[in-house]
Amino acid sequence: MADDPLIYDPKGGLPRLAMIMARLRAPEGGCPWDIEQDFDSIAPYTIEESYEVADAIARRDWEGLRGELGDLLFQSVYHAQMAEEAGYFTLDDVLRGIADKMVARHPHVFGDTVIDSAEAQTDAWEEVKARERAAKAQTGVLDDVPLGHAALTRAIKLQNRAARVGFDWPEVAQVVDKVAEEAQELTEAAPEDRFEEYGDLLFVMANLARHLEIDPEAALRAANDKFTRRFRFIEAALAAQGRRPADSDLAEMDALWDAAKAAERTAKKDQPA
Repeated sequence: MADDPLIYDPKGGLPRLAMIMARLRAPEGGCPWDIEQDFDSIAPYTIEESYEVADAIARRDWEGLRGELGDLLFQSVYHAQMAEEAGYFTLDDVLRGIADKMVARHPHVFGDTVIDSAEAQTDAWEEVKARERAAKAQTGVLDDVPLGHAALTRAIKLQNRAARVGFDWPEVAQVVDKVAEEAQELTEAAPEDRFEEYGDLLFVMANLARHLEIDPEAALRAANDKFTRRFRFIEAALAAQGRRPADSDLAEMDALWDAAKAAERTAKKDQPA
């Protein structure tokens, strides 16, 4: 074992990681848990690792980001290993495919095409993807928007695609009116219709985020963080009195919530410009 390059080669890089994955999946001597997995069982971990990458970026945890990117890369290697075992494709096919795609989608970098703005690049990118869809016999505007995206992210992508062919509200105020309409429909819905109406409200809220150029996933993560921060303020204030939230009531906790908001405003004002 002392000369095993899988364990002791610090410069092995991606080939070393691929060999480690193959060893983990080896029928003889591999890891029982890794051997039992398939695409469906690993997919939730892949999604989770993507969110952990985003979380590390949001927290500006660059050392943590290094580790999370490694975890996400491992997920790609894991899927590629299973695909090779099934005879679908190899990790080399994946790497070659993404390299070829990036070259094809950036003719202004790897060819003679001239693109002088980010907006023009976005338009060119969509044109290239449209040609790719046509080559795959995907003629519908929404054909290749992945089902596996987080729901809010997929909503944005669906709406962006539809907007490119003119199916979109031109004014933010119109989207706001639609939010109010959907909220009203939800409050008036029969119990058996609330699921659908709530989904409609979320979908139009995603559309509002798109019109306001806000990432809804990032905005909700920020709201989650704010809620966590303020609720911990409530817990700390009650703990200072030897109590817990369960020993309090809504009126008291609501007052402490307002105190947390006031403290945050004061702290924000005191920050140097």
